[in-house]
Amino acid sequence: MKLIRFGAEGNEKPGLQLNDGTRIDVSAFGSDYTEEFFGNDGIEKLKKWVINHKENCPKVPNDTRLGVPLIRPSKIVCVGLNYAQHAAEAGMDIPKEPVLFFKSTTALVGPNDDVIIPKNSEKTDWEVELAIVIGKKASYVEEADAFDHIAGYVLHNDVSERAFQIEKSGQWCKGKGCDTFAPVGPFIATTDEIKDPNNLSLWLKLNGKKMQDSSTSDFIFNVQYVVSHISQFMTLLPGDIISTGTPFGVGLGLTPPMYLKEGDVMELGIEGLGTSKQVCKNYKA
Repeated sequence: MKLIRFGAEGNEKPGLQLNDGTRIDVSAFGSDYTEEFFGNDGIEKLKKWVINHKENCPKVPNDTRLGVPLIRPSKIVCVGLNYAQHAAEAGMDIPKEPVLFFKSTTALVGPNDDVIIPKNSEKTDWEVELAIVIGKKASYVEEADAFDHIAGYVLHNDVSERAFQIEKSGQWCKGKGCDTFAPVGPFIATTDEIKDPNNLSLWLKLNGKKMQDSSTSDFIFNVQYVVSHISQFMTLLPGDIISTGTPFGVGLGLTPPMYLKEGDVMELGIEGLGTSKQVCKNYKA
């Protein structure tokens, strides 16, 4: 299934995107896409419910806004430098184990919402990433069992302010958690929709020019390793998001570097996970 949430910001409803692209409202199922939904076999329950009720579900017009396809998770855990060529363009060594950082859940926005360049920012950058949605509580999970804890996958633009992230003292979170810095969606594809998350093409265009074009087959640490590794240090709850890192082609790595400005348009996609589009706007009080 492809899980969507749709409607005005703050008033989204749960829905599904069908294989033919039609979107339907599944509010009558009685549950939104929350931690409780993912943790209590909600995907399987919804799958069975839809068989009997699909024809009665209202259709969602194609021009309806899409929101974040799940209710705010307890955390967003990100993996840095997870593609060898991206580590090289960032001038950093290939890590011996995953580099982890958090992204604020208040950064979450819908897949086609505007990205706001923060106040005093000069180095806001783009990063297309595959994100994992946890479906079952995970603590000290073995790598062989990691897929049992995954609900699905989703497209994520890990927008980053490089001066805040790298040039200011402290951790990376200052450059990662700004408002609107986590456009997610258009949908969460459940695990049965994605044959091999470690072999998906992904790309990002800036103003129509392709800047990133790679595959998750270039991961340094693959999906199952990342889930297992993170679970050694913290409990992952249903609905939590793990973002698995970005390939080469970010603005920081260009010569000279290039950063986002008002009016820029980012378009990005991952094989099997759809596409998203964000327009950049300057912060206004």
